[in-house]
Amino acid sequence: MKLKKNTFLQGAFVASMGIVLSKILGIIYVIPFYSIIGEQGGALYGYAYNIYSIFLSLSTAGFPLAVSKIISEYNALGYYKEKEQAFKIAKRLLSIIGIICFIVLFVFAPQISKLIIGNIEGGNTPSDIVFVIRVISFSILVVPILSVYRGYLQGHKYITPTSISQVLEQIVRVLIIIIGSYLTLRVFNLSLSTAVGVALFGATAGSIASYLYLVNKVMHHRKELRANVNEDAEVKVTTKEIIIKIICYAFPFVFGDVLKSLYNSVDTFLLIRTLVNGLGFDITAAESIMSAISTWGNKLNMIVIAVGTGFTVSIIPNITYNLVKKDYKAIKDKINKSFKITLYITIPMVVGLSLLANPVWNVFYGQSTYGPKVFSLSIFIALVNVLLTLCTTILLTLKEYKVLFINLVIGLIVNATLDIPLIYLFNYLKLLPYHGAIAATILGNIISVTIVIIFLYKKYDIDFFKSVKTFLKILLAIISMIIVVLLLKIVIPFPVNRIASAFAVLLYSVVGAGVYLFITYKTKVMDEIFEGNIVNIINKKIKNAKEK
Repeated sequence: MKLKKNTFLQGAFVASMGIVLSKILGIIYVIPFYSIIGEQGGALYGYAYNIYSIFLSLSTAGFPLAVSKIISEYNALGYYKEKEQAFKIAKRLLSIIGIICFIVLFVFAPQISKLIIGNIEGGNTPSDIVFVIRVISFSILVVPILSVYRGYLQGHKYITPTSISQVLEQIVRVLIIIIGSYLTLRVFNLSLSTAVGVALFGATAGSIASYLYLVNKVMHHRKELRANVNEDAEVKVTTKEIIIKIICYAFPFVFGDVLKSLYNSVDTFLLIRTLVNGLGFDITAAESIMSAISTWGNKLNMIVIAVGTGFTVSIIPNITYNLVKKDYKAIKDKINKSFKITLYITIPMVVGLSLLANPVWNVFYGQSTYGPKVFSLSIFIALVNVLLTLCTTILLTLKEYKVLFINLVIGLIVNATLDIPLIYLFNYLKLLPYHGAIAATILGNIISVTIVIIFLYKKYDIDFFKSVKTFLKILLAIISMIIVVLLLKIVIPFPVNRIASAFAVLLYSVVGAGVYLFITYKTKVMDEIFEGNIVNIINKKIKNAKEK
């Protein structure tokens, strides 16, 4: 079957669908997975995955985009030999980086384990952590080369195969996570660490399946990939030039992604030992809290992050176009608009999930001592994460790399510096001490976002006053929503039963969303964001559809 190139809109739609399907699979599987490995297993899974994500960022982040840009550039000029040369060099370069990251992660797993848990006994052992880190490290041997193939096909505007490969990767991964961990623990009666190791191997197996699919596509469609060759225009491009191009294109994304991964890993290194050695928490309780933050709660946060970041995708081509045209007024308007839409979509989701922390957690994971308490605050990490992603996207599009590095580094330092002091402060104030660690992450993100907003105001004269006015109106709607939901809770208390909790979440969500939408409609926030009376827009769409 012949490969079909995707237009810009088709490509954006197909890529978005691939991401959405992958995220849906990534959220759904946690329900059976949690019931299989529980909170202690979730903590062990989180230890390995958070460390892995740092090395994964080092070896892949930004490289598909870099390869895609180079291939697209050479393909447009008809430089077939140079295009293929760039493809081969990228594979070699990423293979070397992947091997180095694998060796470091595999060899230094014992030292990483000591940093995470020290000599604390009674829960997951250091040898358990070493084992799962080493299992997942094998994925880094495959994923970098996989990213090159994705970039290669994207550079030719073949978006569908790369999106299919993402979904395939997730399907294989999820099947191994669920079936593998279940068979290991419940059928063969092996250890919990073995079950978690099998689940983590799903990342490697999924990557291999995706890689083989893309290799097959490239091998069987050489003719289409060779189209548009202009042999007269061929030029000599050195290996050094291509490597420099790849690194220059990818470095800002790699750096940003690594810092984001470090943000998520701060608690992995600091929380357990502080709770156990400093505040006398039982190791079982500490690991339950850790798993709720790093694994189970983080999966629920992805609901908000997937929706919120989905709206930032269109920013890059739009702002890039205006930047080329030097239309700075349009850039200002679009940046303001992006903040408004992001706030309008994500704030009610986050507040709603925080209010419904108990039934939501019950639906996904069942009853838990610490889960809902952790999630009620940790969901706000999703909000600041979406805002930080928006800010990072804007800075990358404007090529303001220096400010990007500064704001992320400062935010990370604030997070790491305040983590332990805030845990102790919250404990001293008779608050939940682990909320201090979550607060440190939120504050680090807020400071990063604030730095970007101040920079955009000073350099690009972007007046965020309109966004602030919109935020205040949104806040009014949010307060109204909270009051109605709390009153409804008095009439219909949160149920304990899991199925009843699902109906409660649905009921509260419909009522809360109804109040929020009604207030934002009455205060003209909807009109402001959607540029016109939303009711008239909907009526016009319905009328046009009927006429057709």
